[in-house]
Amino acid sequence: MSIDYTNRARAGAPPVPAAVDARAVFGQVMGLVAFTCLFAALGAYVGRDSSGGAGLIAFLVAFGCLLGLNRAVARSEQLGIGLLFFIGLLLGVGLGPVLSSYANTDPGVVYQSAAATAGFVGILGAFGYATKRDLSSWGRYLFFALIGLIAIGLVSLFVAIPGGNVLYATLGLLVFGGLTIFDFNRLRRSGMDQATLIAAGIFLDVLNIFQFMLMLFGGGRR
Repeated sequence: MSIDYTNRARAGAPPVPAAVDARAVFGQVMGLVAFTCLFAALGAYVGRDSSGGAGLIAFLVAFGCLLGLNRAVARSEQLGIGLLFFIGLLLGVGLGPVLSSYANTDPGVVYQSAAATAGFVGILGAFGYATKRDLSSWGRYLFFALIGLIAIGLVSLFVAIPGGNVLYATLGLLVFGGLTIFDFNRLRRSGMDQATLIAAGIFLDVLNIFQFMLMLFGGGRR
């Protein structure tokens, strides 16, 4: 799906402006993100009555698929896209019981979280894409911040901290807000060959931000 400038030059056709190519990449990535979110929503519906064990298995399988996504994309773009949609479906299945719990107790929390997620990602994503600075240097710091967030989450499972869930959700929004800026900045500088991998990163940003918004609007419940 990438534009072949070499063949166009040989045929005597004028080169495609870079801005047109950038719009094509942006459209491809955001289309993939939208479809992956739809698959996640389908998975959440399918898995709404599943047990916690089934949800955990779905998350683990999705994690394994994520590890293999890079190789799948290298082999075939269609294979990579299919695997991305399957990952969205699995993560939706894993999230289904949580969403069902919120929907049964206070449906408004789900809608508020979805709206807040859209606004949060929209603002930070627009900033990351619009800035002319190359933010690739953020990658190392965001990686360590993510590891630290995971460590805090594990500790909170065994140590009760007053208001700990709200604090954890706030820290999570800071980390994934930074990752959203970073991923949209990468999108600005990427070609069509990286569209699937960047779409996966943005989808994971959206999904995690949505979960943290659920925790905040739900009063710190997990």
